[in-house]
Amino acid sequence: MPSHNNTAVLKTKPWVLICLSLIIIGLGAFIVGLMGRHPERAWQAYLINFLLWSAIAQGGLLFSVVMHTVKARWSGPLSNLAESFTAFFPISFCLFLILFLGRNDLFPWLHQDLHGKEVWLNIPFLFIRDSVGLLILYGLGFLYLYHAFWLKLDRSISSGRIRTFLYKRWDQRIPDAQTCNRRMTVFGILYILAFAIILSLIGFDLVMSMDPHWYSTLFGAYTFVKAFYVGLGGLIILASALHLYPEIEFRLKPSNFHDIGKLFFAFCLVWADFFYVQLVVIWYGNIPEETAYVIERTMTPPWNSLAWFIFIICFIIPFFILLNKKIKTKPQFMSILCTVVIMGIWLEHLLLIGPALNPHASALPLGFLDGLIFLGFSGLMALAVTVFLNLFPELLRVTDGKVT
Repeated sequence: MPSHNNTAVLKTKPWVLICLSLIIIGLGAFIVGLMGRHPERAWQAYLINFLLWSAIAQGGLLFSVVMHTVKARWSGPLSNLAESFTAFFPISFCLFLILFLGRNDLFPWLHQDLHGKEVWLNIPFLFIRDSVGLLILYGLGFLYLYHAFWLKLDRSISSGRIRTFLYKRWDQRIPDAQTCNRRMTVFGILYILAFAIILSLIGFDLVMSMDPHWYSTLFGAYTFVKAFYVGLGGLIILASALHLYPEIEFRLKPSNFHDIGKLFFAFCLVWADFFYVQLVVIWYGNIPEETAYVIERTMTPPWNSLAWFIFIICFIIPFFILLNKKIKTKPQFMSILCTVVIMGIWLEHLLLIGPALNPHASALPLGFLDGLIFLGFSGLMALAVTVFLNLFPELLRVTDGKVT
């Protein structure tokens, strides 16, 4: 069995330094944006990245939960990796609380007549309900992970306070494997339900409410389907990076990449279907409160070009590329494709939020600082996952696609 050092994700110090550098760059860009003439642009970038990277973490864990619930045997090593995204959960919650500081720049409805919607759209109630929702979602995720670890952790590796704490807890109450599996299933099903409900709530409160007089009953489902789509993309990128990294013993079979590639392809279609269904129902309904939202984002500059660009890189390009079976077995190509899709979903958040926060924009509110803030958030995610996998290296004991 490989040793702790052989299964480390990377030589920790240089990789951590890279991640910290990205975080500092992103933080610096955010502070510069806040001190500039348009602090609302910095908060806009912050909100978009919070939504994107939180969705990747939430959707990433959902893969493991779904695979366990349906008892999919092919997903073992990928499920292990998916569980590493829980390391971003505490960061995501803290990032959400920081949004409170930018409330005056983020919520245009604070200065509008809401025609009775003040009962729902008020800052204290919004942050209380969303905080409670995220705590429930993340708490269920950690309970699922706790029982998954009982089955997976190697007791011969005793370094680290977290491992010592877990071992002491398990020594006090040692369930059998069957009981542990049953609890995983219960918490997994609860996580799936919470994922759908709470991500719908986040979509309503942090995205749809930007235009408080527009509503869509399908928007909640669209939000959590999109989260699973980008979560699968993030998982494929992580699996590809580890598979191609020569210094660790993590190797997947082409069939592993092919299977998750097919799932990614499926949710590419599901995302596009929800995108289309939501659009066509609003179009044919022709209700002014609904159509104004769509017309602004699909028919008026500068947003119309962005809408088509997003549809092309998030659906058209992946659709035709993933029709090819061999492409789905190539980690290099799949990681590039998933990166393009994630960037497309980043822009999709800009399309949904941007017109409300920039009502008179003649050009896309997108600049150099937005890219640097994106790098800062990517550094946070990379650091969280790296620390997690170095703390629990047995999750990477995979040879030829099988957990060893």
